[in-house]
Amino acid sequence: MEREEKQFRKGVWVSALGLLLNALLAGAKLAAGFLTGLVSVVADGFNNLSDCGSCLVFLVSFRIAGKPADEKHPFGHQRAEYIAALLVAFLVLGLAAGLGRESAERLFSGETAVAGLYVFPVLGVSLLVKAGMSVFYGIHAKKMDSEVLRAASRDSACDCVSTLAVLVGALLSRFSAFYADGILGLLVALFIGWQGVKILLDASSKLLGQAPPKELVGKIRARILREEGVLGLHDLKIYPYGAHKKFATVHIECDAEEKALVSHERLDKIERAVREEFGVDLTAHLDPVALDDEEKNELEQRVRAAVEGMADGMDIHDFRIVRGAKTKLVFEVGIPFSCKTGEGELLSDICRAVRVLGDFEPVVTIERE
Repeated sequence: MEREEKQFRKGVWVSALGLLLNALLAGAKLAAGFLTGLVSVVADGFNNLSDCGSCLVFLVSFRIAGKPADEKHPFGHQRAEYIAALLVAFLVLGLAAGLGRESAERLFSGETAVAGLYVFPVLGVSLLVKAGMSVFYGIHAKKMDSEVLRAASRDSACDCVSTLAVLVGALLSRFSAFYADGILGLLVALFIGWQGVKILLDASSKLLGQAPPKELVGKIRARILREEGVLGLHDLKIYPYGAHKKFATVHIECDAEEKALVSHERLDKIERAVREEFGVDLTAHLDPVALDDEEKNELEQRVRAAVEGMADGMDIHDFRIVRGAKTKLVFEVGIPFSCKTGEGELLSDICRAVRVLGDFEPVVTIERE
């Protein structure tokens, strides 16, 4: 918890520094743009002014995300970062639309303006500052695993391209007959809009429940399987509630003949290890496996041989026998999301294959994994 609080305090400090730098750049560019009448310079100044708004959003989001869990939000407030990234995306898209409209009006009106010499040092310094801010944000985004700082890093990189284009346009307007202010303004608007769409899609994906990184899943699987007495695992699911708050559930297979206290202590140990090593709050469910039930083991092997080739990546687990007037074979089938076969069709094929093996009643549950 103390580590998370330090991260959020650092986020507030980084955002405040960005706010100050963007305010200075916006003031310098707007003054230079209004004095010369160059729409591209004015637009670039408003771009920095919108970045000030973004930094304010970041500041607020870090403050909210750093709040502890409460009765209404038992998993904390860290998803506020994703909402902040969405707001930044809308700010960037609004800026792109306004810049595009202004540039088109200037282009079609045929109005011209000549850059004063004082414009060039302003744009040159802005280019260097924005490049430094992009690197600065990127380093802290990686350290903090922060979505809003990643968005800020990308936005600062876009600003570099925008300012560079404006600088080229200013040079052309002053030292050649070619008037590029309106054209470059449109190109910059399109580029900024594209970046806004990327930020919007990325943040939306996380809010909707984006799949966890495969690397993290693989590491947690390897850690669980490394524990002595673990026969296998399945249904490992990870639920992110922010960059630093993740929950997970898993089914862990152990020998059914083992004492319950021994198995329970093993699962407790695994939960503690995953929390300490990966920062993930894991809840483990025990699946007892009857190793000495020869009939069950033989039937499981026969069922696997009959159905596992029906879809790529298929996995059978939780296999058990319910003996009665008619023997039921109960099991779950995990299939990857990449499998294009419909679940209804696959279920029908599996049940048909099981009934061919004998007078059995299949009870099958299909899950996407």
